[in-house]
Amino acid sequence: MSIAQGILPRTAPPEEALGEALAALGRGSAAAIATVVSRQGSAPSTPGQKLALYRDGSRLLAVGTVGGGAVERAVMIAMHDALDAPTSEPRVHTFRLGPELGMCCGGSAEILIEVLRPRRAVLLVGAGHVGLATARVLGPLGFRVTVADARPEATEASRVSALESAGIRLVAADHDDPEVLEALAADPTQSAMVVMTHEHQLDQAVVEWAIRQRFAFVGGVGSRAKAVRTRQRLEAKGFAPELITSVRMPVGVSIGARTPEEIAVSIAGELVAWRSNMTKTSSRAPRATPAAREVPVPAKGEPS
Repeated sequence: MSIAQGILPRTAPPEEALGEALAALGRGSAAAIATVVSRQGSAPSTPGQKLALYRDGSRLLAVGTVGGGAVERAVMIAMHDALDAPTSEPRVHTFRLGPELGMCCGGSAEILIEVLRPRRAVLLVGAGHVGLATARVLGPLGFRVTVADARPEATEASRVSALESAGIRLVAADHDDPEVLEALAADPTQSAMVVMTHEHQLDQAVVEWAIRQRFAFVGGVGSRAKAVRTRQRLEAKGFAPELITSVRMPVGVSIGARTPEEIAVSIAGELVAWRSNMTKTSSRAPRATPAAREVPVPAKGEPS
């Protein structure tokens, strides 16, 4: 039996149901919305009615109505299935109010079910050339981007305002400062972290921190040689093999990237694939596709 069958929706008008779904989205939770599109014959559903289904912590909640009774239970099962699917397209379902639903109305209702998913959060550690280029590419792709860098010159006011105007948060803090996760405002287990700082030792520390924070996606800019050294250090510190192999370094898809802008596109490509569930991030499967194999020699103080 679907868990949705045991939920009794709270009665509310369509606008309130939609508002609750949007509020859940703002808290970082996906929400399914059912809207009655049309009805034929005798049916309890009225066009325009809405029902929202979303999670609040460990609870599954429903607000609104699409007619009640057996048809509403069937709709909620379909909503729950859509909510649990990695991806789902809006779809109009036809629910026939006959013996299959234990009803004798004889009519039918067409109900649109769509899922609203929160933007995936990405933390970029390092506000150098590659970091800023990556932030600018990721924003228009629908990611919610936070950039962290403790260097005063990297977080001067002009940089902060330029990024904020593009909807990107630049935090003047070390990666492990509580302010960084507060600014990210998302569950790390549903978020990505990519490191590209100005020194290798700091990159190593950031990768270790991100693994401990259980980020779903942990990536780093660098050469293959740097990736090998990073994994060796993780092994020496006793990190589990499956966590070590999940680190995506060199991060990005293989496009022969050289410039900061090209590397940004490469990184964005892998993040889009991850978001689309094309990679097995939920099981932390080993990564097999190297991308920015060689990083251009950075200017002084820029990511290496």
